[in-house]
Amino acid sequence: MSPDLPPEILRAAVAHLAPTVPLLTDLGERFAKGGHDLALVGGPVRDAFLGRTSGDLDFTTSASPEQTEAILADWGDAHWDMGREFGTIGARKGSDTVEVTTYRADAYDGVTRKPVVAFGDNLEDDLVRRDFTVNAMALRLPDLELVDPHGGMLDLAAGRLRTPSTPEVSFSDDPLRMMRAARFVAQLGVVPAPEVLEAMTAAAGTLEIVSAERVRDELVKLLLADDPVAGLRVLVDTGLAEQVLPELPALRLEIDEHHRHKDVYEHSLTVLQQAIDLEGPPLSGPDADPDHPVPAPDLGLRLAALLHDIGKPRTRRFEAGGGVSFHHHDVVGAKLTAKRMKALRFDKDTTKSVARLVELHLRFHGYGEGQWTDSAVRRYVTDAGPLLERLHRLTRADCTTRNQRKAARLRRAYDDLEERIAVLREQEELDKVRPELDGNQIAAVLGIEPGPVLGEAYRYLLQVRLDEGPIGAEAAQERLRQWWAQRS
Repeated sequence: MSPDLPPEILRAAVAHLAPTVPLLTDLGERFAKGGHDLALVGGPVRDAFLGRTSGDLDFTTSASPEQTEAILADWGDAHWDMGREFGTIGARKGSDTVEVTTYRADAYDGVTRKPVVAFGDNLEDDLVRRDFTVNAMALRLPDLELVDPHGGMLDLAAGRLRTPSTPEVSFSDDPLRMMRAARFVAQLGVVPAPEVLEAMTAAAGTLEIVSAERVRDELVKLLLADDPVAGLRVLVDTGLAEQVLPELPALRLEIDEHHRHKDVYEHSLTVLQQAIDLEGPPLSGPDADPDHPVPAPDLGLRLAALLHDIGKPRTRRFEAGGGVSFHHHDVVGAKLTAKRMKALRFDKDTTKSVARLVELHLRFHGYGEGQWTDSAVRRYVTDAGPLLERLHRLTRADCTTRNQRKAARLRRAYDDLEERIAVLREQEELDKVRPELDGNQIAAVLGIEPGPVLGEAYRYLLQVRLDEGPIGAEAAQERLRQWWAQRS
């Protein structure tokens, strides 16, 4: 049932699992004592052979949910019902958390993703229902015997993505598996087999039965992977992106024979990759830098880089002189970004920040052609607010010109802008810019109560602060009185 593997490969995988072997052995022996089979299954097995660390420990068993619950209650510090109707019981012992699911042999109705749950009676039938062969491997416990009836190890070695059953049946059972295929391309560097790509292309429209939240979660995992560009290409090439993120394939504007504009789709993927290259170290791990302003992976930056030009198809105009313009594509793109992210059920804060980055991504252009005043620099920083560090990286990533002289000029200009921001910040604590009088002081000077007029006065003094820098409290009071007199 399993391919013959060189002993050293299995030894290497077991060595990678070494920190959890006592736990695996303990649980395996407990289930065996009760007359039940237990196996570590899916992602943890795959990742062990890849030398990767898996955060999940998923098990499958011949025991019923009630029998599993009794064993885990005796083993752990706490246990809980993850979904008894689906056969899953969770437990925790110390810092280890496990999920154990009774063998499944589900059937699907082809209309929804909800299976008609049926418990199985053997490991092989449980494995065949899984999404891909690389996830259809198991280690029987407590002996750590590899069970690989569908050649997942061979596919893993070849960097190939196949399904245990025919891909048509697999994707018909659960269309979200097509999104997972693209995600595994981004995460694991595998390439879908030709029949898998064909089935995905044919069944792309069935993704509509999957909830927006589930689709969003898979898209986020793809974007946070090591190579999201590869996964996004699969989504676009198979037609899945039309269901998930139609603005992305829409960027494939036809290129006119005179090449009056660049390929916006390829440009966007390049900007995404360049933005990733500008991220800092991760938050955890040996190379971690918890103080870095944009640690990797950063979802907001990656989404903004991918979507920054989605307003171009709607704003493209062919000019009389032979050029092409995309006036206001930043504003249009910000609105389209917010609309798409809302449709995918992203949270409000993420949606707002990504749309704002898209709106601001052109703000820098023109800086190198004419010196900005200190007021303009202050406004650039104030408008970006907490997104400034991401905006820095998005703006730099947006340079994909092959003209090395132009690219160097843009880099120098942005270097200069960042230096000026640093100087002003040091002088004025720019990221904390406020009027030099607070609301109570403004009310006292003008003799007014809190309300819309007070807000108007506050905004006036903020504008003075941005335009002129610190002028002192007395001067601010005098300017406020002048404004009030003119207003009255």
